[in-house]
Amino acid sequence: MTDQDLWVFGYGSLMWRPGFDSLGVYRARIFGFHRSFCVLSHVHRGTPEKPGLVFGLDRGGSCHGLAFHIAAAEAAAVRDYLIAREQVTLVYRESQLPAYLNDGRVVRALCFTVDHAHPQYAGKLPFADQVALIRQGVGQSGANCDYLADTVTHLRGMGIVDHGLQALHQTVSGKVELAGNAGDAVRAMSD
Repeated sequence: MTDQDLWVFGYGSLMWRPGFDSLGVYRARIFGFHRSFCVLSHVHRGTPEKPGLVFGLDRGGSCHGLAFHIAAAEAAAVRDYLIAREQVTLVYRESQLPAYLNDGRVVRALCFTVDHAHPQYAGKLPFADQVALIRQGVGQSGANCDYLADTVTHLRGMGIVDHGLQALHQTVSGKVELAGNAGDAVRAMSD
């Protein structure tokens, strides 16, 4: 049990399916890390034989997401839940990073950043490889393409337009043909 409230930063499925109660949810941004499809999913959105591709917080840039404020009385239980959910294969590292809330406050938030030394770390994959992995991935939490669609939809609802993710979503869903690279898909979406 802890005597301090807990803050948790969500940048993927935690934004639209946290799985815990909170005192409040705030738009937030962290610096030094960005949302990236850089983790091969062997459980939630794929299998070892047919991996999917999920987000990790990778080094560089910044990331918009949500900060969840957890009451001190629930902090230990929520942390345990998140470790069980996010650390199935230990591909993430737990970090405490400053999260800049839209109301001007800065809080220390629990974040799960990707471990570059882990075998499931895929790094920056070519656009076509991302499309193939997301199309094939199905795991315990469902289809990988649904994970992408839900994230794009939630970001759009927050007023955040990520052209790269939108291009990926359009291509994965077959609305845009697979182009030579992500730039071609982004250009096709703007036409």
